[in-house]
Order: sequence, then C-alpha cells, then structure tokens
Amino acid sequence: MEILRAFRPGSDVLGNGELAERTGLSRSTVSRLTQTLVDTGFLEYDAALRAYRLGAPVLSLAHAMHTGSAILQVAAPLMRELAQAQHLNVGLAMADRDEMVYLESIRYSRKVSLRTVVTGQRVPMALTSLGRAWLATAPAAERQALMAVFARRFPSGWSALEREILAAVRQVQRYGWCVASWQPEVVAMSTPLRLGHHPVHVLNVSLSTKASVSEATRELEPHLMRLAGEIGEVFRASVGE
Repeated sequence: MEILRAFRPGSDVLGNGELAERTGLSRSTVSRLTQTLVDTGFLEYDAALRAYRLGAPVLSLAHAMHTGSAILQVAAPLMRELAQAQHLNVGLAMADRDEMVYLESIRYSRKVSLRTVVTGQRVPMALTSLGRAWLATAPAAERQALMAVFARRFPSGWSALEREILAAVRQVQRYGWCVASWQPEVVAMSTPLRLGHHPVHVLNVSLSTKASVSEATRELEPHLMRLAGEIGEVFRASVGE
C-alpha cells in the first residue's frame, strides 16, 4: 500500500530507488513488493525505463469506492444543484493522514480560477478549510499528533499557521463552519458532516472573488449550511433514521 501511495500526479513512472526513498522501505523490500504488484496487475513494469507505473486495477478500485459511497450518492446531486444555481465550487472530501482527498468536486466558479480541483485530488490539511474543519472533529490526541507533523513540515511560518488552525477549530466549534483563503482571491468555507456510522466527511463551497473574506463569508455561509442540512436530512431518510 505504501508503494501505491508513492504515486502522485506528476509521478507517472517510478523506479525502485525512488520508491524506496518515498516509502522509507529498503530496496530489497521494494523490489520484492513491486514484483508482487506487477504479478497482480496493480503495477506495470516499463522495461525501457526500468520503472513502474500504476495499473488499471487501481482505477477500478477507486471507481468502486466512488460509486459505492452511500453519502456521495446522496450528496452529489444536491452539490451539483447548488453549484449550478449559485455558480459556486462545491466539494466533498475525507481525511487521509495529513491531507484531504476530494471524493467529488463540482466547479462552477464565477470566473476562471488559476487552480482546478478534480475528484481524487489531495490538498493539504493544514492550509485548507477542508482540513481545518476535519481537525475540529478529530480526537484531541490525533489532532495534537497532526499538529506536530505540520510543525515539522512548515517550520518557518508555523507560529502563524498554528494560530490560524486553532482559530478555525474554534470557528467550527462555535458556528459549525470555518473559512480559509490560502490562494489569492479564492475564499473557501467548510463544515464537517457526521452521518451515521460513517467517518467524518467535509463539505465545502468556494468562489473566486475580489471581495474581502468577511464579505465572502456572509455570502457563502447560508448556502453551505443549507446544503449540509439537506444532505443530512436526505441521508437519514434514505437509511430509515
């Protein structure tokens, strides 16, 4: 699994040396495991490059997860309806270690954004409203462990970043949402979804704007919280709660 995790956008092919460096596994272990992954089809070996690329079964697993998500089946149509009606970007994500992974991303921005977010894309937990909303729901010990990871990853600006994260956690605890603007002229607002026995999902809306964060917050908040309420209501009805 660590070997498969080593492949990211921009990493089309990786050799045993690169895989060992990214995973922290020994070269001998990597060599043995990559052969197993090739035999099962999860990796393809490129003899000319002496490196590996992901195989088609990896995508089939992602598709099975995506289509099998009960929450996503409920949320996606409602997300699309809001995105189209209000020309907003709407996303749904889950946590994976110190990152957030988009399960769905519907882009209807009012103007072209410099950055396009797609389903399956990872974004940093520490910097985004998605990640900070999830941190507000995490057990204290897990949140503290992640904060230590962030401190090592962002040493130069950690003091300011720590204050932003803790302020966002307080926002979620007080209002049910938090807001972040970690890209120029893009404001995002997120709220955690706690539905049944499922892991916490995080819903967000964002827009490209020259307005202040406070102005954008006033515009986004009713749309986000209404959508979260609708998703929760429809989901509970679908499972008979």
